Amino acid sequence: MIAVLLGVALIAAQPVDSLRDKIEARVDRTPGAEAAVAYMDLHTGDTLFLNADTAFHAASTMKVPVMIEIFGSAQAGRIAMGQGIMLVNQFASIVDGSRYSLDQDADGDTTLYRRLGQRVPIDTLLRLMIIRSSNLATNTLVALVGAPEVTTAMRRMGAERIQVLRGVEDGKAFDRGLVNTTSARDMAVILRAIEEGRGITPSDRQQMIDILLAQEFNQKIPAGVPRGTRVAHKTGEITSHSHDAAIVYPSSRRPYILVILTRGVSSATVLDRLIADLSALVYAHSTASAVANAAQPSR
Repeated sequence: MIAVLLGVALIAAQPVDSLRDKIEARVDRTPGAEAAVAYMDLHTGDTLFLNADTAFHAASTMKVPVMIEIFGSAQAGRIAMGQGIMLVNQFASIVDGSRYSLDQDADGDTTLYRRLGQRVPIDTLLRLMIIRSSNLATNTLVALVGAPEVTTAMRRMGAERIQVLRGVEDGKAFDRGLVNTTSARDMAVILRAIEEGRGITPSDRQQMIDILLAQEFNQKIPAGVPRGTRVAHKTGEITSHSHDAAIVYPSSRRPYILVILTRGVSSATVLDRLIADLSALVYAHSTASAVANAAQPSR
């Protein structure tokens, strides 16, 4: 029996390299695709970082840092979650201050546009920004707290490379290469800080996780785990990019953090399938690793 247990331990000693090989092989089967992966298992201690410090267009994953700064600003007394914000579809370009509007048809949520000219509570905007990826809510909240303040908050959490420069659809800024960027490692650091409640109150931690769990776009990381597995996450998409950043809660054990950033393929469906397949590989690894860990004899 001891030999069997030691055998399990030996198998578990090298699984991350095997997982890396499987991930790289799956990415290679999608011509043109580039992927960055950050995996941190809070139960087993396993980690895997693949291209994890490479900068990617953040797309809507930048909405998680905005959420964190909103909670921080509320804790500091600068804003109140129930405070009503006048909703307008006019925003200032970071290039020259000129005004631009958002395209309702390109927004993940269209319901908010029916409330233009009304005051909408911050907590309502916050929820729509995450669960439906509302661009209108995002730009309203970024204008409220400031993009530089969002980046500063991320530095305090240990995210060294993420840059939140602006809201979304600022065409002049985009043309000049002024885009929000992130790395897989930075997103993983941020999500781990939320899960572990580092630098945030227990109440804010739970509210953030509850909002991320309510995400309505679930064709990426959640599609690679068994039905019913809780996944607190935020997706992001822009031309030839597709991302997902998640805290995955397998049953009866601590969660793992998984961030997958992809680019290089024009078909969003192809990239989404790639993310789901990589998620399935990580889930299978995490489950096997947890079982092996539990089977090791105590010392």
